[in-house]
Amino acid sequence: MATIHKGETKFYVGEDIRDPEAEITFVQSGSNRLVIDHTYVAKELRSQGIAQQLLKHVVQYARENDKYIIPLCPFAKNQMQKNEAYHDVLQKQFI
Repeated sequence: MATIHKGETKFYVGEDIRDPEAEITFVQSGSNRLVIDHTYVAKELRSQGIAQQLLKHVVQYARENDKYIIPLCPFAKNQMQKNEAYHDVLQKQFI
């Protein structure tokens, strides 16, 4: 399992926040929403479930901070729509 780090507007894998090996990025929208806008995993880390781990971290962060998620990133949108465990933080228009 990869070590996930938290930046100001991302969760990422790797030692360099500016050049991560994998990341999921988000922006604050209003006082109670996070917009997931990008997910990236380097070729050598793909097929290891790292993108899922990154998404789980954003979901947990949203829960801990009473926020909803608007998933604009296609990966996050797909995963959040099909996984009912994420629906509590998914902005209702995306369910």
